[in-house]
Formats: sequence, C-alpha cells, structure tokens
Amino acid sequence: MNKFCYIIFTVFLFSFTGVFSQNFEEQQKEFLVKVKVVDEDNEPIKNARVQVDGKPFNYSYIKERYEIKARKRSQLEVSHPDFETVFYTIKDDEDIKIEVKDFVQNKKTKRKTYLSKKIDFFPQYLDSVKLYKKKNIDKSVSFVEKILLENPSKEKRAITYKELANVYLYWKQYDLAIQNYKTSLREKNEVEVRLLLAKAEFLDKKYSDSEKNYKESLNKRLSTYNKLKAYEGLGDVYVKTKQYQKAEFNYNKALQLAKSNLITPKITDLNSKLAEVYAAKGNTKKADGYYKNSLKLASEENKKRSLKEQQKVADFYNKSQRYDEEIQLRKESLENADDIIVEADEKESLVDSITSQKINYKIGNAYIQKEAYKESIPFLKKSIEVASEKEDLIIQKDATRKLSEVLATVGEYSEALDSYREYVKLVDTLYSKKEQEIQQIKRFNKRISESQSRIASLEKDKQLSDSKIDLAYKDQQLVQESNKRQQLIIYSLIVGIILMILLAYFMFRTNKQQKLANNLLALKSMRSQMNPHFIFNALNSVNSFIAVNDERSANRYLSEFSVLMRSVLENSDEDFIPLSKEIELIELYTKLEHNRFKEKFDYIITIDEKINLENYSIPPMLLQPYIENSIWHGLRYMKEKGDLTISMSQKTQDSILITIDDNGIGRQKSMEMKTANQLKQKSKGMSTIRNRISILNDMYEDKIAVNITDNSKDGSGTKVELILKKD
Repeated sequence: MNKFCYIIFTVFLFSFTGVFSQNFEEQQKEFLVKVKVVDEDNEPIKNARVQVDGKPFNYSYIKERYEIKARKRSQLEVSHPDFETVFYTIKDDEDIKIEVKDFVQNKKTKRKTYLSKKIDFFPQYLDSVKLYKKKNIDKSVSFVEKILLENPSKEKRAITYKELANVYLYWKQYDLAIQNYKTSLREKNEVEVRLLLAKAEFLDKKYSDSEKNYKESLNKRLSTYNKLKAYEGLGDVYVKTKQYQKAEFNYNKALQLAKSNLITPKITDLNSKLAEVYAAKGNTKKADGYYKNSLKLASEENKKRSLKEQQKVADFYNKSQRYDEEIQLRKESLENADDIIVEADEKESLVDSITSQKINYKIGNAYIQKEAYKESIPFLKKSIEVASEKEDLIIQKDATRKLSEVLATVGEYSEALDSYREYVKLVDTLYSKKEQEIQQIKRFNKRISESQSRIASLEKDKQLSDSKIDLAYKDQQLVQESNKRQQLIIYSLIVGIILMILLAYFMFRTNKQQKLANNLLALKSMRSQMNPHFIFNALNSVNSFIAVNDERSANRYLSEFSVLMRSVLENSDEDFIPLSKEIELIELYTKLEHNRFKEKFDYIITIDEKINLENYSIPPMLLQPYIENSIWHGLRYMKEKGDLTISMSQKTQDSILITIDDNGIGRQKSMEMKTANQLKQKSKGMSTIRNRISILNDMYEDKIAVNITDNSKDGSGTKVELILKKD
C-alpha cells in the first residue's frame, strides 16, 4: 500500500513539474510588441521615451512605430516632457496604441506655422549629451550649456540637468551629480530622478540621505522595475551601514518583484546580494545556497555575467577558508577570462575589473594560504607575465612581491632576491605613474569645475531673467490698477485721511501702553535684580567672617558687595545697559559668591574677542538669576568641587550666544531636595524672569531667546543658552 502511494505521488510530482516548467518557459519567452504613441490627430509622437523593465527602445522611422521586446507581465513605461507618464502591464504580443490628448507638436503639413516658429534643437543637443557621455565629458557638458542658453521650458530644464547629472555620475563626480539631480528635482519632481539622486548619494557615501530618498520614492507611484530598484537600493544602503536584517528584508522584497515579473538579471543580482548579507551575518550555509543559485542563474545569462559571479563566489570561498573550492572555481573562470573583458560597475572601484592576470594572482594567493607554496609559483609567474604584457603594474607589483616571498620560503634565495629587486623597480615605476595620474586627475577636476561654474552662472542668469520678467509683469499690473484707481481718487484721499487719524490715535495709545510696560518692567527688574535670598546670605557671610575675627575678609566682602549694590541701583531705572556693564556686574557677583563657596566650585568667564561689546545692550542683571540658580541649586549641593562656566561667543553676524554651564546636581535632583516653600519661591522667581523676557521681546521684536537644558542623560548639570540680538 505504501509503495503504491509512493508511485502515485511520484507520477503526480512529475506531472506538476512538467506543467510548471511549461508555464515558466512560456512566461520566460520573449516576443515582439508593436507600440504606437499618437496625438489626437493620430499623428505619431516620435520622441517619447519608451522602456520595458528599465530597458529603452527607439522609434522606427521606417515602420512608424516603437517595436519592443518583452515578456509576459513586463512593465511598459511611456514618458515625455509634455505629457503624463503612462504605465501598462504587457499580457501577450498584442499591438498597443497610446493616444495623448492636448499634445502640441510641430507638423510639417502646417508649413507656415512650422517656418515661423524657432527651430527647437533640444532633441539633437540632448542626443549629443548622451552620445558623448562615455566618450568626452567636455563635449557632453558643452551641449548642456547650449541647451541652457536656449532658455528651455521647466520640463526640458529638468531633463537637461538630469542628463548632466548622469554624465557626472558616469565619471564618478558624485558631488556634482547630486547637485544637478537636486536642480532637476526643483524644476520637476520626478520619481525616477529621485531614485538616481539616491544612487548618487549612496556612491558618495551619504548613506542617510540615500536612505531618505529611496524611502520617499517608495511613497510615490512607481513602475514595477523602479520599485524593485528602490528596494534593492535600500538593501545596498543597509549593507554598507551593517544593518543586515533590514538589508535582507529589502533584498527579499526586490527579489519577490523580480521573480513575479521575470526580470532575470535582477534575480541573479539579488541572489548574489542576499548571499553577501548571509555571509556577513555569519550564516555560511545560507550564503552558500544563494551563491549556488546566483552562479547557476548567471551561467544562463551570458559569459560576462557568469565570470563576474564566479569571482564573487570565489572571494566568498577565500573568506571561508575553502581554498580548494576557490582554486577550482577560479581555474574554471580562467578559460573565459582572456576572451571577455569585465569592467567594474559604478558601485565598485576601477581596480575591481576582472582580468586573467588577476585571477592567476588570486589562485597563487589561495595556494599560499593553504601553504602549498610550490603549486602557487606557476600561477604567480603567469600573472606577472600577463600583467607585463597588458601593462597592469598593480597586479605585476603584487604578484612579484608574493613570488619573492614564496621563493624565499621554499629556499630559492637567489631567485627570491632577483624577484624582490624587480618588485622594487615596479614600485618606483608605479609611483611615477601614480604621480602622473594624480596630475591628470587634478587637471580633469579643474576642467569639470570650470564647466560646472559656467552652468551655475547660466542658472543664475536664468533666475535673474525670470525675476525681471516677473517685475515687468507686476509693473504692467500696477499701471492697469493705477488707471482704475483714478476714478476713485477722491474716495481714496478721504479713506487715507481717516486711516492717518486712526494711525495717529493707535500710535498715541501704543506709545502710552509701551511707556506703561517699561515702567512695569523697570519695577519688576528692580525686584528681581537682587534676590533677598542673596542679600540675606551675603550678610550671613559677613557675620561668619566677623565671628572668626577675619576683619579683612569681611571688609573686602562688604566693599565689593556695596559696589555691586550701587551699580544695581544706578541701573534700576534703565531698560537696557551696555553689555560691557552687565559683564562687570556678573563678574563682581560671581566673585562674591565664589568668596563664600570657594570649597564648592571654581568658575571661568570667557568673552570672545570678536564680539564688539559696544553693539550690544542687555537688561540690567538679567543673567544674575541664572548664575545664582547654578550656584545655589546645582553646585552648592555637590559633595566634590564643581565647575561654573560663563561664556559669550559670536553666533551670527547680528547675534551673540551667552552660555551659563555648570556640572551641578541638575534641576530634577535640586527640585527633589527642596521643601514645598522653597519650591514655591523658585517657581515664582523663574516665572518672573520669563515674564520679563516676554515683555522685552514684545517691545523689542524678539531681542532675547533663552533655552535651558540638562547636560547629561541622568539629569546632572545644567546649561542655559541665551541669544542676544544686536541693537
């Protein structure tokens, strides 16, 4: 019975596998689809951008349509600067016709209109930008300048800056690419451009910015392929920032999209990337499985992709100390390495290209790592020979050094010495070559910088031109409004007189209220400038000096205290005093408190020399309550000696930052140590300060801003930051 069930299950499994593989083959099969993009008059639109799963297709002038290759469930995307992007999921080899409404294009049949309009060179210039992108950056940028000189529309400007950024991205000028992608987004907010910006930020190692833009892209409407790229990009960011769990999640999301839409190259890439994630997490078994998948899928694509994946997997074997498997895989890849040139992609450095000399070097290195020194020698020599032929000085140098070390290890000292001498010569040659390359890079960067400066200048000219147009338009509107107002001039005069009377009345009332507010502020200032608590304690200190017969200290303390009291009373009628006077007051006050509590704290007062004290004024004794709080509620309760720092620095051209910083017990602990009566007094004192600053800001347009924070997470230490604006 069990045997019979097993046979039935096997037959069913083979049947299901056959049906599934047939369906899979049908879905994988490519077919030709005819796409027509027309306007309302059924005239073809020849310069639309038509792409399937990120691959672009051009218009066929002979057949008067776009012919694309696609699979079942591929995503078709049709876009143009002058109409909204169209998305469509392809089901079979049906003919597709897209009609665009309200689309205006020059038609040769309308001869007069065509000749009277200015010829638009935008498509030709843009094609030239793309043509020279990989060949000649100077020519490519020069065509961008030509486009911008034509004063194009916002849509065309957005496309131009995007293509310029693509040029900079190809030449690895990532900062300039980011700058121009952002300019393109300011002209027109396109999701595709935001994805490119995120990619450029990733390559420039600005991972947080890249993550933000990838996430923002996913909140927009995306084609399946672009959504896949966004998830893959997020995965790349998380790998670089070592957030492997998030990387795995996003790669799996991308892989799911790639599988459901049969985007084979991306299935290969994502298997490889998931393998890297598992390897980084230490899950070698899973990494091995995904690498085997990626090797199989890559071999089904093409030799170039297969060779690249073989090197990735071989590197994984090396890190896992599986040297025999690494050597076997690299030897297999050597068969194709001479026929195929695999260059590094944008996310890798130039030295990551795959060559036969590099593979030979890595095989030799693997033998060295497994201590099979004699077996490594032929591969290192072959690497040196091929590298010499292809003028690959870096590999030639590294292989020569390794060969010298191996020869010395196996006792071939004479050959080892010759090899080492050759290595020294190569190092000197490479150094000279690197110096030349550095000079070339400097000249190249200078040229690019000059080109970008010219483009930035054109952008500023455009902004200035737009401003002039806006001003001219506003002037025209003003003239028209002036003509209309002529009929109502008498009524306007009457209204004007009434408004002047009302204004005079409100100004009188405001001045009266302001004077009253000043008087109230002066009274509050006098009450808060010298806390009775301070006076009481000062007298106690004098009493303590007298009690121990320290007459000199008592006299000095009373003398300094009287100077402070005299200054306070002299300034009590003033709304503001020069900042220099306030500094003298707080220096005297802090000195007095330090005399009483020498064992409790030390203090330092620093004034930035750049500050022009004559340009600033401040309400008298505004800082004293904060300093008193730091001493009495923070530093006084400390078991060890504390520190009080009072500093003034230039924040902006028109403001300074005053900081009162202590490392005392902190506000929360101080509150817990107070009695109910003390808490009430503290609260009233601080509310008085807040009211005083509020009134001052109402009268003098936000002259003062105060922020109080704790210095540490446990609540100890207090920092008071006061921003004072220039008079």
